[in-house]
Amino acid sequence: MDTLRRACDRALTGHGPQSAADLLASIPADTVTDRYGDGGVVAELEEEVAAVLGLPAAVYLPSGVMAQQSALRVHADRRGRRTVVHHPECHLERHEGRALERLQGLIGRPTGDRDRLLLRADLEPVAEPPAALVVELPQRDLGGQLPPWDDLLAQVAWARDRGAAAHLDGARLWEAAAGYGRPPADVAALFDTTYVSFYKALGALPGCCLAGPVDVVAEVREWRKRMGGTLFGLWPGAASALSCLRRRLPLMAGYLERAREIAATVRDLPGVTVVPDPPQTPMLHLLLRTGADEFRAGARALAEGGLWTWERPAATGDPAVQRVELAVGDATMALTLPEIRDAVRSLAGGQRP
Repeated sequence: MDTLRRACDRALTGHGPQSAADLLASIPADTVTDRYGDGGVVAELEEEVAAVLGLPAAVYLPSGVMAQQSALRVHADRRGRRTVVHHPECHLERHEGRALERLQGLIGRPTGDRDRLLLRADLEPVAEPPAALVVELPQRDLGGQLPPWDDLLAQVAWARDRGAAAHLDGARLWEAAAGYGRPPADVAALFDTTYVSFYKALGALPGCCLAGPVDVVAEVREWRKRMGGTLFGLWPGAASALSCLRRRLPLMAGYLERAREIAATVRDLPGVTVVPDPPQTPMLHLLLRTGADEFRAGARALAEGGLWTWERPAATGDPAVQRVELAVGDATMALTLPEIRDAVRSLAGGQRP
Protein backbone atom coordinates (compact mmCIF):
# COMPACT_ATOMS: atom_id res chain seq x y z
CA MET A 1 0.00 0.00 0.00
CA ASP A 2 2.94 2.37 0.50
CA THR A 3 3.60 2.40 -3.24
CA LEU A 4 -0.07 3.06 -3.94
CA ARG A 5 -0.18 5.85 -1.37
CA ARG A 6 2.78 7.63 -2.97
CA ALA A 7 1.14 7.34 -6.38
CA CYS A 8 -2.15 8.93 -5.27
CA ASP A 9 -2.72 12.55 -6.28
CA ARG A 10 -5.73 13.09 -3.99
CA ALA A 11 -6.55 12.20 -0.37
CA LEU A 12 -9.68 12.12 1.73
CA THR A 13 -8.34 12.90 5.19
CA GLY A 14 -6.28 15.69 6.72
CA HIS A 15 -3.66 17.31 4.56
CA GLY A 16 -3.00 14.06 2.73
CA PRO A 17 0.13 11.91 2.85
CA GLN A 18 3.06 14.30 3.23
CA SER A 19 6.40 13.60 1.65
CA ALA A 20 9.74 14.58 3.11
CA ALA A 21 9.85 17.39 0.57
CA ASP A 22 6.45 18.67 1.73
CA LEU A 23 7.56 18.77 5.34
CA LEU A 24 10.92 20.33 4.58
CA ALA A 25 9.12 23.02 2.60
CA SER A 26 7.41 24.08 5.84
CA ILE A 27 10.81 25.23 7.17
CA PRO A 28 11.62 28.74 5.86
CA ALA A 29 15.06 29.08 4.31
CA ASP A 30 15.89 32.03 6.56
CA THR A 31 15.12 30.14 9.80
CA VAL A 32 17.36 31.20 12.69
CA THR A 33 18.63 28.11 14.49
CA ASP A 34 18.70 27.55 18.23
CA ARG A 35 21.32 25.99 20.49
CA TYR A 36 19.95 23.41 22.93
CA GLY A 37 16.52 25.01 22.71
CA ASP A 38 17.70 28.55 23.43
CA GLY A 39 17.15 31.41 21.00
CA GLY A 40 16.36 31.41 17.32
CA VAL A 41 13.07 30.11 15.97
CA VAL A 42 12.45 28.03 19.10
CA ALA A 43 12.20 31.16 21.22
CA GLU A 44 10.08 32.81 18.53
CA LEU A 45 7.65 29.89 18.48
CA GLU A 46 7.42 29.80 22.27
CA GLU A 47 6.60 33.51 22.39
CA GLU A 48 3.97 33.21 19.67
CA VAL A 49 2.28 30.18 21.21
CA ALA A 50 2.15 31.88 24.61
CA ALA A 51 0.53 34.89 22.94
CA VAL A 52 -1.98 32.80 20.96
CA LEU A 53 -2.96 30.94 24.14
CA GLY A 54 -2.97 34.06 26.27
CA LEU A 55 -0.61 32.44 28.79
CA PRO A 56 2.57 33.83 30.38
CA ALA A 57 5.06 31.33 28.93
CA ALA A 58 5.52 28.28 26.72
CA VAL A 59 8.25 25.72 26.12
CA TYR A 60 8.81 23.65 22.98
CA LEU A 61 9.24 19.87 23.37
CA PRO A 62 9.77 17.13 20.79
CA SER A 63 6.78 15.02 21.90
CA GLY A 64 3.45 15.33 23.66
CA VAL A 65 4.18 12.29 25.83
CA MET A 66 7.17 14.14 27.25
CA ALA A 67 5.25 17.40 27.62
CA GLN A 68 2.34 15.93 29.54
CA GLN A 69 4.46 13.71 31.76
CA SER A 70 6.62 16.69 32.64
CA ALA A 71 3.70 18.99 33.43
CA LEU A 72 1.88 16.40 35.53
CA ARG A 73 5.07 15.57 37.42
CA VAL A 74 5.49 19.25 38.30
CA HIS A 75 1.87 19.54 39.46
CA ALA A 76 2.13 16.37 41.54
CA ASP A 77 5.44 17.31 43.19
CA ARG A 78 4.13 20.74 44.13
CA ARG A 79 1.08 19.23 45.82
CA GLY A 80 2.68 16.16 47.33
CA ARG A 81 0.06 13.99 45.66
CA ARG A 82 0.31 11.20 43.07
CA THR A 83 -3.18 10.69 41.60
CA VAL A 84 -4.04 11.99 38.12
CA VAL A 85 -7.74 11.84 37.20
CA HIS A 86 -8.65 11.36 33.53
CA HIS A 87 -11.08 9.80 31.06
CA PRO A 88 -10.64 6.03 30.46
CA GLU A 89 -9.88 6.63 26.76
CA CYS A 90 -7.39 9.48 27.19
CA HIS A 91 -3.95 9.34 25.59
CA LEU A 92 -2.21 8.84 28.95
CA GLU A 93 -4.17 5.67 29.53
CA ARG A 94 -4.23 4.14 26.06
CA HIS A 95 -1.07 5.12 24.21
CA GLU A 96 1.82 5.72 26.60
CA GLY A 97 2.71 2.31 28.02
CA ARG A 98 1.83 3.22 31.62
CA ALA A 99 4.53 5.89 31.56
CA LEU A 100 2.93 7.91 34.36
CA GLU A 101 3.35 4.99 36.74
CA ARG A 102 6.59 3.47 35.48
CA LEU A 103 8.58 6.65 34.88
CA GLN A 104 7.02 9.32 37.08
CA GLY A 105 5.62 7.32 40.00
CA LEU A 106 2.16 8.80 39.45
CA ILE A 107 -1.13 6.94 39.53
CA GLY A 108 -3.67 7.25 36.78
CA ARG A 109 -7.27 7.27 37.97
CA PRO A 110 -9.71 6.72 35.09
CA THR A 111 -13.24 7.88 35.79
CA GLY A 112 -16.42 8.03 33.76
CA ASP A 113 -17.65 5.81 30.94
CA ARG A 114 -15.17 5.01 28.18
CA ASP A 115 -17.91 5.24 25.53
CA ARG A 116 -19.02 8.79 26.30
CA LEU A 117 -17.58 12.14 27.29
CA LEU A 118 -16.26 12.84 30.77
CA LEU A 119 -18.73 15.11 32.56
CA ARG A 120 -18.73 16.87 35.91
CA ALA A 121 -21.03 14.23 37.40
CA ASP A 122 -18.43 11.53 36.65
CA LEU A 123 -16.00 13.17 39.07
CA GLU A 124 -18.26 12.66 42.09
CA PRO A 125 -16.98 9.14 42.93
CA VAL A 126 -13.37 10.40 43.20
CA ALA A 127 -12.76 10.80 46.94
CA GLU A 128 -8.96 10.70 47.07
CA PRO A 129 -7.15 14.05 46.79
CA PRO A 130 -5.98 14.40 43.16
CA ALA A 131 -2.79 16.05 41.98
CA ALA A 132 -4.35 16.96 38.66
CA LEU A 133 -7.37 16.56 36.45
CA VAL A 134 -6.60 15.98 32.77
CA VAL A 135 -9.23 17.05 30.24
CA GLU A 136 -8.76 16.09 26.58
CA LEU A 137 -10.33 18.52 24.11
CA PRO A 138 -11.69 17.28 21.85
CA GLN A 139 -12.11 13.62 22.87
CA ARG A 140 -10.41 12.13 19.85
CA ASP A 141 -11.43 8.49 20.40
CA LEU A 142 -15.09 9.56 20.59
CA GLY A 143 -15.05 11.26 17.21
CA GLY A 144 -13.84 14.68 18.31
CA GLN A 145 -16.63 15.39 20.80
CA LEU A 146 -16.60 18.34 23.20
CA PRO A 147 -18.28 18.66 26.59
CA PRO A 148 -20.75 21.53 26.95
CA TRP A 149 -18.93 24.74 27.90
CA ASP A 150 -20.72 25.06 31.23
CA ASP A 151 -19.86 21.48 32.14
CA LEU A 152 -16.22 22.13 31.24
CA LEU A 153 -16.21 25.08 33.63
CA ALA A 154 -17.68 22.84 36.32
CA GLN A 155 -14.98 20.18 35.79
CA VAL A 156 -12.21 22.74 36.21
CA ALA A 157 -13.92 24.14 39.30
CA TRP A 158 -14.04 20.62 40.76
CA ALA A 159 -10.27 20.33 40.41
CA ARG A 160 -9.60 23.76 41.88
CA ASP A 161 -11.92 23.13 44.84
CA ARG A 162 -9.80 20.10 45.71
CA GLY A 163 -6.46 21.85 45.40
CA ALA A 164 -5.65 20.00 42.14
CA ALA A 165 -4.26 21.37 38.92
CA ALA A 166 -6.43 21.44 35.82
CA HIS A 167 -4.38 20.34 32.80
CA LEU A 168 -5.57 20.54 29.20
CA ASP A 169 -4.56 17.82 26.78
CA GLY A 170 -5.02 20.18 23.87
CA ALA A 171 -3.24 18.18 21.19
CA ARG A 172 -6.18 19.24 19.03
CA LEU A 173 -7.00 22.49 20.81
CA TRP A 174 -6.96 24.30 17.47
CA GLU A 175 -9.93 22.14 16.41
CA ALA A 176 -11.64 22.33 19.82
CA ALA A 177 -11.52 26.12 19.78
CA ALA A 178 -13.26 26.14 16.41
CA GLY A 179 -15.91 23.81 17.80
CA TYR A 180 -16.60 26.11 20.73
CA GLY A 181 -16.57 29.14 18.45
CA ARG A 182 -13.98 30.74 20.71
CA PRO A 183 -10.31 31.71 20.29
CA PRO A 184 -7.80 29.20 21.68
CA ALA A 185 -6.92 31.63 24.49
CA ASP A 186 -10.47 31.43 25.88
CA VAL A 187 -10.15 27.66 26.26
CA ALA A 188 -6.57 27.68 27.58
CA ALA A 189 -7.47 30.34 30.16
CA LEU A 190 -9.52 27.77 32.08
CA PHE A 191 -6.51 25.56 32.81
CA ASP A 192 -3.30 25.71 34.82
CA THR A 193 -1.30 24.22 31.95
CA THR A 194 -2.08 23.53 28.30
CA TYR A 195 -0.36 21.19 25.86
CA VAL A 196 -0.75 21.74 22.11
CA SER A 197 0.51 19.66 19.20
CA PHE A 198 1.74 20.88 15.84
CA TYR A 199 1.75 17.80 13.62
CA LYS A 200 -1.88 16.76 13.97
CA ALA A 201 -4.36 19.39 12.78
CA LEU A 202 -1.63 21.80 11.65
CA GLY A 203 0.37 19.28 9.60
CA ALA A 204 3.82 20.39 10.79
CA LEU A 205 6.80 18.26 11.72
CA PRO A 206 6.38 16.43 15.06
CA GLY A 207 6.65 18.63 18.14
CA CYS A 208 4.53 20.46 20.70
CA CYS A 209 4.43 23.21 23.31
CA LEU A 210 3.50 23.23 26.97
CA ALA A 211 2.16 26.58 28.13
CA GLY A 212 1.28 28.02 31.53
CA PRO A 213 2.72 30.08 34.40
CA VAL A 214 6.36 31.14 34.10
CA ASP A 215 7.53 29.08 37.09
CA VAL A 216 5.75 25.90 35.96
CA VAL A 217 7.07 26.23 32.42
CA ALA A 218 10.59 26.73 33.80
CA GLU A 219 10.31 23.44 35.69
CA VAL A 220 8.96 21.66 32.60
CA ARG A 221 11.98 22.98 30.70
CA GLU A 222 14.22 21.27 33.26
CA TRP A 223 12.26 18.03 32.90
CA ARG A 224 12.69 18.27 29.13
CA LYS A 225 16.44 18.14 29.68
CA ARG A 226 16.21 15.29 32.20
CA MET A 227 14.11 13.25 29.78
CA GLY A 228 16.47 13.75 26.84
CA GLY A 229 14.34 16.22 24.94
CA THR A 230 16.73 19.17 24.83
CA LEU A 231 18.47 18.29 21.59
CA PHE A 232 21.41 20.29 20.31
CA GLY A 233 19.10 21.83 17.72
CA LEU A 234 15.31 21.89 17.97
CA TRP A 235 14.88 24.38 15.14
CA PRO A 236 13.51 22.11 12.33
CA GLY A 237 10.36 21.15 14.22
CA ALA A 238 9.92 24.60 15.73
CA ALA A 239 10.25 26.36 12.37
CA SER A 240 7.79 23.98 10.74
CA ALA A 241 5.38 24.47 13.66
CA LEU A 242 5.53 28.25 13.43
CA SER A 243 4.87 28.39 9.69
CA CYS A 244 2.04 25.83 9.84
CA LEU A 245 0.44 27.52 12.85
CA ARG A 246 0.33 30.82 11.00
CA ARG A 247 -0.96 29.19 7.84
CA ARG A 248 -3.63 26.81 9.14
CA LEU A 249 -4.97 28.15 12.43
CA PRO A 250 -7.13 30.69 10.54
CA LEU A 251 -8.59 27.82 8.47
CA MET A 252 -10.11 25.82 11.36
CA ALA A 253 -13.59 27.32 11.10
CA GLY A 254 -13.68 26.40 7.40
CA TYR A 255 -12.53 22.86 8.19
CA LEU A 256 -15.37 22.57 10.73
CA GLU A 257 -17.92 23.77 8.19
CA ARG A 258 -16.70 21.16 5.71
CA ALA A 259 -16.88 18.39 8.37
CA ARG A 260 -20.56 19.23 8.88
CA GLU A 261 -21.15 19.30 5.13
CA ILE A 262 -19.57 15.85 4.83
CA ALA A 263 -21.82 14.51 7.60
CA ALA A 264 -24.88 15.85 5.79
CA THR A 265 -23.62 14.32 2.53
CA VAL A 266 -23.02 10.75 3.78
CA ARG A 267 -25.42 10.21 6.69
CA ASP A 268 -28.14 8.73 4.45
CA LEU A 269 -25.85 6.17 2.84
CA PRO A 270 -26.72 2.54 3.67
CA GLY A 271 -24.40 1.11 6.32
CA VAL A 272 -22.92 4.48 7.31
CA THR A 273 -23.19 6.12 10.75
CA VAL A 274 -21.61 9.49 11.51
CA VAL A 275 -20.18 10.01 15.02
CA PRO A 276 -20.92 12.55 16.35
CA ASP A 277 -23.68 13.82 14.11
CA PRO A 278 -23.35 16.67 13.46
CA PRO A 279 -19.58 16.94 14.00
CA GLN A 280 -18.52 19.18 16.86
CA THR A 281 -14.97 19.81 15.60
CA PRO A 282 -13.19 19.51 12.20
CA MET A 283 -13.13 15.72 12.54
CA LEU A 284 -15.64 12.89 12.66
CA HIS A 285 -15.75 9.14 12.88
CA LEU A 286 -17.55 6.94 10.40
CA LEU A 287 -18.96 3.55 11.39
CA LEU A 288 -19.18 1.43 8.27
CA ARG A 289 -21.21 -1.77 8.20
CA THR A 290 -18.75 -3.88 6.24
CA GLY A 291 -16.05 -6.45 6.93
CA ALA A 292 -12.41 -5.53 7.42
CA ASP A 293 -11.31 -7.42 4.30
CA GLU A 294 -14.04 -5.78 2.22
CA PHE A 295 -13.01 -2.37 3.53
CA ARG A 296 -9.36 -2.92 2.61
CA ALA A 297 -10.38 -4.07 -0.87
CA GLY A 298 -12.46 -0.94 -1.32
CA ALA A 299 -9.65 1.28 -0.08
CA ARG A 300 -7.22 -0.38 -2.48
CA ALA A 301 -9.57 0.14 -5.41
CA LEU A 302 -9.91 3.83 -4.57
CA ALA A 303 -6.13 4.16 -4.25
CA GLU A 304 -5.65 2.52 -7.63
CA GLY A 305 -7.91 5.25 -8.96
CA GLY A 306 -5.70 7.93 -7.39
CA LEU A 307 -7.62 8.64 -4.14
CA TRP A 308 -5.96 7.76 -0.84
CA THR A 309 -8.34 7.10 2.06
CA TRP A 310 -7.21 4.73 4.82
CA GLU A 311 -4.82 1.80 4.82
CA ARG A 312 -6.94 -0.12 7.31
CA PRO A 313 -9.95 0.50 9.57
CA ALA A 314 -10.11 0.36 13.35
CA ALA A 315 -11.95 -2.60 14.82
CA THR A 316 -15.13 -2.19 16.83
CA GLY A 317 -16.96 -4.59 19.12
CA ASP A 318 -18.82 -5.85 16.05
CA PRO A 319 -16.66 -7.59 13.39
CA ALA A 320 -19.19 -6.45 10.78
CA VAL A 321 -18.65 -2.77 11.65
CA GLN A 322 -15.44 -0.85 10.95
CA ARG A 323 -14.48 2.58 12.27
CA VAL A 324 -12.42 5.25 10.54
CA GLU A 325 -11.45 8.77 11.57
CA LEU A 326 -11.90 11.57 9.06
CA ALA A 327 -9.93 14.65 10.05
CA VAL A 328 -10.66 17.54 7.72
CA GLY A 329 -7.67 19.32 6.25
CA ASP A 330 -6.36 20.78 3.03
CA ALA A 331 -6.67 17.50 1.13
CA THR A 332 -10.29 17.07 2.22
CA MET A 333 -11.11 20.62 1.18
CA ALA A 334 -9.76 19.94 -2.31
CA LEU A 335 -12.36 17.21 -2.94
CA THR A 336 -15.95 17.87 -3.93
CA LEU A 337 -18.75 16.61 -1.71
CA PRO A 338 -19.94 14.17 -4.43
CA GLU A 339 -16.40 12.71 -4.60
CA ILE A 340 -16.41 12.23 -0.82
CA ARG A 341 -19.86 10.64 -0.90
CA ASP A 342 -18.82 8.20 -3.62
CA ALA A 343 -15.67 7.22 -1.70
CA VAL A 344 -17.55 6.58 1.54
CA ARG A 345 -20.21 4.62 -0.33
CA SER A 346 -17.51 2.41 -1.86
CA LEU A 347 -15.86 1.78 1.50
CA ALA A 348 -19.19 0.87 3.07
CA GLY A 349 -19.72 -1.81 0.45
CA GLY A 350 -21.91 0.16 -1.93
CA GLN A 351 -21.31 0.63 -5.60
CA ARG A 352 -20.44 3.86 -7.32
CA PRO A 353 -23.18 5.28 -9.50
